[in-house]
Amino acid sequence: MNEKKEIFADGIGQIHFAGGMVRYDFITLQPTEDGKAPEPKSNIRIIMPPQGFLAAFNSMQQLIDKLLEAGVLQKNERAK
Repeated sequence: MNEKKEIFADGIGQIHFAGGMVRYDFITLQPTEDGKAPEPKSNIRIIMPPQGFLAAFNSMQQLIDKLLEAGVLQKNERAK
């Protein structure tokens, strides 16, 4: 079997469009020496063409819809 590399991220720090490509900067939360709240540090960038971005967005939306149906997520009706 082929081994897959796993990458962990706490979230996306930035999404931007430059050079005709969509760029995601993923972050992890890193502890500080003084014990304050963890700081977000960029750890990896994913770059994809707009068509790939749209396909990824559609896949994420489908997963969100399934998580809503399963009750894992709840809609925030106040958010607009």
